[in-house]
Amino acid sequence: MKNTKINLTFKNKKAFHDYFILETIEAGIVLEGSEVKALREGRINLKDSFIRIIKNEAFIFNMHISHLNTTHATYKPDEKRERKLLLHKKEIDKLHEQVMKKGISVVPLKLYFNKRNIAKVQIASAKGKKLYDKREDLKQKTLKRETQLALKNY
Repeated sequence: MKNTKINLTFKNKKAFHDYFILETIEAGIVLEGSEVKALREGRINLKDSFIRIIKNEAFIFNMHISHLNTTHATYKPDEKRERKLLLHKKEIDKLHEQVMKKGISVVPLKLYFNKRNIAKVQIASAKGKKLYDKREDLKQKTLKRETQLALKNY
């Protein structure tokens, strides 16, 4: 039997639409066993999630991990609970400084399993886009798609 590797990467497409991404950092995440199993099944939503730094610790809020049908009722954690991120103190201080001084947001971009099969979150410091920036990005995207289609048909 072949050893097939399944690509388990979950992206936050809304973050790329709503923010200019400035700098990315990889962080570990504290999960419970049933949550890891649910992640492997693809039961995750990063759409409205955000990161806050509280007492020199980083937490991710509104990340929704649905329960599996096989999870026992007494061991079901809250689906939208805050989850601690594992970062070095210097990284947390740097993010906190950016958030306080420059008015930058910290958002999760994607959640994935690394080579050692450990769940990681790629977070980014990001600056919010204005409405006209979002429109311009959509125009560029459609132009690129149309040129690719024209080249393909040529």
